[in-house]
Amino acid sequence: MNSTNPTTDQPKVQSPVLIYTEQTPNPESLKFVTNRMLYKGTADFRTEELAKQWSPLAEMLYTRAYVKSVYVCNNFVTITKELNYPWEEIMLKLKEDIKEYVSEGGVIVSDGFTEAMEKFEEEQGAGYQYSGDEAEIVKKIKELIETYVKPAVEMDGGNIEFKSWDEGTVTVTMQGACSGCPSSTVTLQAGIEGMLKRMVPEVKEVVSEMG
Repeated sequence: MNSTNPTTDQPKVQSPVLIYTEQTPNPESLKFVTNRMLYKGTADFRTEELAKQWSPLAEMLYTRAYVKSVYVCNNFVTITKELNYPWEEIMLKLKEDIKEYVSEGGVIVSDGFTEAMEKFEEEQGAGYQYSGDEAEIVKKIKELIETYVKPAVEMDGGNIEFKSWDEGTVTVTMQGACSGCPSSTVTLQAGIEGMLKRMVPEVKEVVSEMG
């Protein structure tokens, strides 16, 4: 008697890659959403050199003259285009590029990227250490950003990271669609700064720098 279980011996047939686009508050950035987990976390490739070092997917996209930057997070890729290319001329080409690459199982982000970026930030002076009352303030600020700000920003195809605290000033880094977005300053001041001031009285202002 053959005890082989045909349901377990057969190779799994993976569903086809599906991809659709979502607009972002930044008219120059478009979010390409897939039905696959591409990268658990955030990976911002604002230069072709960084892409060549750490992301074969981003490197491939950079071969297109109209690609200005590539941001990868969870199941989507946010692409910021060069100004002189309308989306209606390049959107379908980018969808096909991403769909074909993911379907073939290409590497999205190389191993060790997160650790390398953390080390880079420390070398650049971004790895601040706090103690006493400052440590408690920074902890509250980080928790608020993670809980209330990041999910909303991610839906718009971007990311926000706490960078530093200095005598009432919170500095954050904007990535993806939020980087260079005309409305990001308004969002920062009207939304994020207002909330942090209410929740953490020590906060006087929130300033941003591009990731």
